[in-house]
Amino acid sequence: MWRVPRQLCVHVARGSKLSGPWNRPAAFMSTLLINQAQYAWLKELGLREENEGVYNGSVITTYCPANNEPIARVRQASVADYEETVKKAKEAWRVWAEVPAPKRGEVVRQIGDALREKIQILGNLVSLEMGKILVEGVGEVQEYVDICDYAVGLSRMIGGPILPSERPGHVLIEQWNPVGLVGIITAFNFPVAVYGWNNAIAMICGNVCLWKGAPTTSLISVAVTKIIAKVLEDNQLPGAICSLTCGGADIGTAMAKDERVNLLSFTGSTQVGKQVALMVQERFGRSLLELGGNNAIIASVLYGPLHTKQAVSMFLGAVEEAKKEGGTVVYGGKAMDRPGNYVEPTIVTGLAHDASIAHTETFAPILYVFKFKNEEEVFAWNNEVKQGLSSSIFTKDLGRIFRWLGPKGSDCGIVNVNIPTSGAEIGGAFGGEKHTGGGRESGSDAWKQYMRRSTCTINYSKDLPLAQGIKFQ
Repeated sequence: MWRVPRQLCVHVARGSKLSGPWNRPAAFMSTLLINQAQYAWLKELGLREENEGVYNGSVITTYCPANNEPIARVRQASVADYEETVKKAKEAWRVWAEVPAPKRGEVVRQIGDALREKIQILGNLVSLEMGKILVEGVGEVQEYVDICDYAVGLSRMIGGPILPSERPGHVLIEQWNPVGLVGIITAFNFPVAVYGWNNAIAMICGNVCLWKGAPTTSLISVAVTKIIAKVLEDNQLPGAICSLTCGGADIGTAMAKDERVNLLSFTGSTQVGKQVALMVQERFGRSLLELGGNNAIIASVLYGPLHTKQAVSMFLGAVEEAKKEGGTVVYGGKAMDRPGNYVEPTIVTGLAHDASIAHTETFAPILYVFKFKNEEEVFAWNNEVKQGLSSSIFTKDLGRIFRWLGPKGSDCGIVNVNIPTSGAEIGGAFGGEKHTGGGRESGSDAWKQYMRRSTCTINYSKDLPLAQGIKFQ
């Protein structure tokens, strides 16, 4: 039954003390981009100079990586507010779980339509706050729209099989039910799409969601949640079905350790992912991890700034480390002398295939080029890297294509032929192997991760036979 909604639960939670671009002089923060005429479109997303979380807490300011100027402020909440958010989300689940799956799909369809209406200005916000070029910012929102469309169809298709029983008068049924509360922790590099992959499918499965976006992209999290909240309220549903808790390590830790969070989807670095996995496993919880990538191909020199000044420092450090390990910078290698966090696209040659810097995910536009002798050698080099997200080969040799796709080929979760490693269609499950985490989001049968499976045996006979023909005599 559809019920009157509770007040929207948009909670923004306190993170740990931050360094870098957060600590700016007061004079620098006196003029926010949101108050400038050319950024008036931000207010069309419901954003203001100061965006309130819940009741109390400190305030953080988000910055544009293209010029390091402040955009707007987000008022953070406390860990106590996180506790209240979880309680509200659990209460909302009791309502949402009773809504038939096709009707849940209809709500998700409306969310997709609402995102379509705001796709251009949401894309502008992704570009402004995260730093992607505009077409990629819009493309991120389009991914969310697409996965909503996918989830609508899925809402009428999910379910388990009826299996033949070896016992007469018996039937076996695979029953799938929602896990309950899905926690979603996303990274700055995909501040919209990754949440969408998880949220749309989790919702049609009957789950409620608790989102913790990256602190540096808090405005995006707030804007997206406002759009979703309007759809839920228009359908007389609790806004807490899609709750938001922006924050830092303390909120992430609370989610990982919280037994009320039935599934935790985490996107971030391998280092932090290991900590999250251990905390979740310690309580026998379920996790979906999308960690480091370190993909083998960089396909374009059309790109935006790095996200923070810290990322620029990491880029410069990686270039110096590559030189120390015997590499030669044949192009780029410097930070650009201009406002913002721009660096030169960089090509490095001369490194050994097992150089430590080449195995490190720097998250910057650096391409390491290696010469190889034969197919077996280069396949092995691809697979020796600890990360296993995406890989690609360019060839017209059909035999090589299928060896690349086969058991002795690439050991990544995404294996491409004649296309770059960037980008993925929503119809296929997205994720990687090894230190990338092994989880899968988006299409295919990824919906099963958001549900729990029960094998049900129903006896409609008058006898009580045991399986395997066992008889106690």
